Amino acid sequence: MKSLLLFFLGSLCVLAKQDRPNIVWLTTEDNSSTWYRLYNPEGGAPMPNVERLAQHGLVFNNAYSCGPVCSVARSTIISGRYAPALGAQYHRKASPVTMPPGLKMFPAYLREAGYYTTNNSKTDYNFLPEFAKGVWDESSRKASYSKRKKGQPFFHVQNWTITHEGQLFGGLPNGVQLAVSPDSVSLFPYHQDTALMRQKYAEYLTRHTLVDQEIGSFVKRLEEDGLLEDTFIFHYGDHGGVLPGSKGYGHNDGLQVAMVVYVPENWKHLAPAKLGTRIDGMVEFVDLSATVLRLAGIEVPNQIDGSPFLGKGVNIDELNSRDTAFGYADRFDEKYDQVRFLRKGKYTYWRSYQPFNFDGLNNEYRYKQPAFREWRDLALAGKLNEKQTAFFKPRPAEMLFDLEKDPHETTNLANDPACAETLAALRQELQQRLKALPDTSFYPEPRFLSESQGDGTAFARKHKAQINKLIDLADLQLLPFEQAKPDITKALESKVAVERYWGLINCSAFGKKAAEFYDRAKALAASDPDRLVRVRAAEFLGLTGTVDPMPVLTEALNESKDHVEVCLILNSVVLLVDSHLGWEFDPALVAKASWVEVNAKKGEFHSHLNYLKQK
Repeated sequence: MKSLLLFFLGSLCVLAKQDRPNIVWLTTEDNSSTWYRLYNPEGGAPMPNVERLAQHGLVFNNAYSCGPVCSVARSTIISGRYAPALGAQYHRKASPVTMPPGLKMFPAYLREAGYYTTNNSKTDYNFLPEFAKGVWDESSRKASYSKRKKGQPFFHVQNWTITHEGQLFGGLPNGVQLAVSPDSVSLFPYHQDTALMRQKYAEYLTRHTLVDQEIGSFVKRLEEDGLLEDTFIFHYGDHGGVLPGSKGYGHNDGLQVAMVVYVPENWKHLAPAKLGTRIDGMVEFVDLSATVLRLAGIEVPNQIDGSPFLGKGVNIDELNSRDTAFGYADRFDEKYDQVRFLRKGKYTYWRSYQPFNFDGLNNEYRYKQPAFREWRDLALAGKLNEKQTAFFKPRPAEMLFDLEKDPHETTNLANDPACAETLAALRQELQQRLKALPDTSFYPEPRFLSESQGDGTAFARKHKAQINKLIDLADLQLLPFEQAKPDITKALESKVAVERYWGLINCSAFGKKAAEFYDRAKALAASDPDRLVRVRAAEFLGLTGTVDPMPVLTEALNESKDHVEVCLILNSVVLLVDSHLGWEFDPALVAKASWVEVNAKKGEFHSHLNYLKQK
């Protein structure tokens, strides 16, 4: 009788076990992995609750957000696609784009399969709102898994802003004491060693201890609800940051994040390694959707770019063999750039397609952070060393770094003969990746939006051959000028406006080496039928000190009725004003007559104008 009773109770336990695991994401904002003691024992914040999750789970040593800012990172996550293939790579979106035909935001597949899906509460996607319909059972600051039906599996996202960049504009909350002494922090080599910078480091580390407490409370609720041993818990930061020079930039400090996954006892068979393992294989945000669907036993759509790193069929040897991560940085608020990042093994490769457009160009939101303003002020005053001032100077078109020796990427190895083979291999791999997407950023954003009508996937497919030609054209920057000159000449004479546009960007990249193109640039600045070509011609002439560029730029601003185009033109104005030549621009010339100031109700360009009015 006793053995029969034990058998009956055992059968009940089997029946009580869920047939699918719950999945929870505990996300924080703007914090790269270097801020965690778990990743940086000497300089990171103690986060005992995250560390306990790691003890009963897996730690991914090399996890990457594909975009260094929230809307781009989250668009990549929710779609499972690399954002530049869709036109979703700009922050904030000037205009939303469509999802690829037939592909849904991945929680919709969970919901269709019977999961209760909740989001508390950030969305911040660059897609049209209609594509979010049917994705969440609830998405709000009150959303909770507790409203599901009895026994229903759930997927829940909980997001905290305690570590967000904006929290460093002021001090800590009232009553909160620093968890570390400012004197004890380890500064990044590109930051100034000042009392203010040390204070902000200490505040930021303290904020990690605060969010760790929130994580601990949430996990405790899961345990009290009897859900812990059926629930995978992912903890990660939404991208890198947030001290100056990280968030928003295609650097390792802007892209590498913590990724810790608690593995529930009842579902250990879906983990590729024993609990407590640290995994060296590289995982990316584009892999998250595929991973969740695999854990839930749902077929991963073919259109998703990522690969599962947990779940049935994931092999630890294959996982650890993944040695590549890809990232992209384009417009961040009003500041334009176009940088692509590739990590391969221990090396990182930066490709700056507009290298004259330096990182430290004014970005209004960035410079609300006091330590950021101080950094720029000291650089302009000549009070910082070479590594600390590099952020405020034009960059080489390509840079190479050894993360093992140089984790904050301050020593460029691109000209080191010993690294020539590595450089060439990464250059080729990146070029192949961009062509395979294809990367829509090679069309200027206003042209992409006007021609695509928001359907980035169709635009990329239709213009793939042209985009690939533009990628080859842009890579002329990597050649000696004499070797690049014939193809630049062809580009400047092309009947295709976007080819003339890139020909002039290349001229600016070469600077005074391209002096023989001054006359051609003057002609294009004066009379090219394409406004943005005229702007790029004036920019080249201004950067080389050849001709005052401001009359052409002012005329272009007063002609334009496209707020996205205006933002791009003003980016060139700010660049020229802040260049070593210090060209003068009177914003009143625009404010008096321009549609921009009088009629525009939206657009990031206002930040540019505000900055210029203060100059």
